[in-house]
Amino acid sequence: MTRAKVVVAVGLMFLLAGCFFTGDKTTPQASLWDIYERFLKKAKYVDLTHTINPSIPVWHGFGPSKFSSTIDPSTKRPYAYEKNGFEATHYDLSTDQLGTQLDPPAHWNPYYPAIDELPATYTIRPLVVIPIQDKVAKNPGYRMTVDDIRAWEQRNGQIPEGTVVFIRSDWSKDWPNPDLATRKEFPGVTLAALKFLHLERKILFHGHEALDTDTTPTLEGEAWLLRNGYTQAEGVANLDEVPEKGALVAIGFPKFQGGTGGYARFVAICPPDWKYGVTVGELPEAPLKMFAEPLHWDTKAGTRVR
Repeated sequence: MTRAKVVVAVGLMFLLAGCFFTGDKTTPQASLWDIYERFLKKAKYVDLTHTINPSIPVWHGFGPSKFSSTIDPSTKRPYAYEKNGFEATHYDLSTDQLGTQLDPPAHWNPYYPAIDELPATYTIRPLVVIPIQDKVAKNPGYRMTVDDIRAWEQRNGQIPEGTVVFIRSDWSKDWPNPDLATRKEFPGVTLAALKFLHLERKILFHGHEALDTDTTPTLEGEAWLLRNGYTQAEGVANLDEVPEKGALVAIGFPKFQGGTGGYARFVAICPPDWKYGVTVGELPEAPLKMFAEPLHWDTKAGTRVR
């Protein structure tokens, strides 16, 4: 870790301590706005999320999805910029298990929370990235082990409680090739590693790049997680652009009532001197950038494109 990263990490720690743990009422306390201005505003932001469209890889048991223009029920015609001043989109989604996801335990156990019942604390956490891509390059079906976790800890220290742990395999480098969903070998996680992360290190949840946790006949890893009240992330992207330690992850997902899956948006918040990502103010935000080409419907793609 560079000196700049250490300064950011230590500074954030002390600011948080001042916000929440200072007992002396006469001591000036840093506010969350201070933390934003001094640290988060200067951080580098890396999107870890795939874009959803009708042709992305999906398990054959769910089938394809379809996008179309929203129809005005009074005219039976699609809304159009030229006539109505706006357009809207109708999504016929085959499943809530598409693209980058956050699986709630209700996916496998109806007695645990659905996606709308996850607590608001599933918002921002420290992020650990464990790399296994070199082993996956030699064995496409390699599954992360407890030894891989301990090797990470030897380099970086013990994984803190409550963190999110993403596993870098580089499987997503072939995205959005639809053939990804049909490959019988893909990188995963051993059940022993999952139990170690949750029972010993007490993490919030883990995430992987593939669309399943492992290749066992019973999906033993996913089964153990979700049947016991844990969540997991799938279809995570761009983990090669995130440091192994020192970053945070922002977690977003829609609240579909009773949802047994969740389209998710994960964004890594990295130290200011990190080589990847964008900084607040680096790109137009309000107003946003205007493109040279307008959105238009592409029949072949089944969605709007530029």
